[in-house]
Amino acid sequence: MKLFTSIAIILCGFIVAGCASVSSGDREKEALLRADREWAALASEGKDVERIVAYWSDDATVYPVGAPIVHGKAAIRDFVKQSLAVPGFHIAWRSDLASLSADATLGYTTGENAMTFPGPDGKLMTVKGRGVAVWRRSPGGEWKCVIDIWNSGP
Repeated sequence: MKLFTSIAIILCGFIVAGCASVSSGDREKEALLRADREWAALASEGKDVERIVAYWSDDATVYPVGAPIVHGKAAIRDFVKQSLAVPGFHIAWRSDLASLSADATLGYTTGENAMTFPGPDGKLMTVKGRGVAVWRRSPGGEWKCVIDIWNSGP
């Protein structure tokens, strides 16, 4: 009977530990998606360049569709300022998936986006696409985007 009780207690410990690690991973994924949603809302408003740029790490790289690669926060800040200055420009995205490394220090999000800007004829056009953002978690727990890439899609 003592052996059975000991085994039961050990099994319960493993189950509880397993549940705790799963919920911790789920909490980190949710934190990453929450950061991405906050960033998307700020970008969609298109008002505060500094708050938008704050979601990228200092060493981030952006790969815009059909444009040169943008590397580093100063260059990204200029890219964002120029984009927001385009009459009619608007960006929106929604990430629907987050995945994390085993140690939860790196992650990525994927989702769909839409950008509106003047077309060749001057009329506003909206291009839909898909994107991937690679994120790194700082020692303080804050997520920063290190790679940001998107394409046009259906």
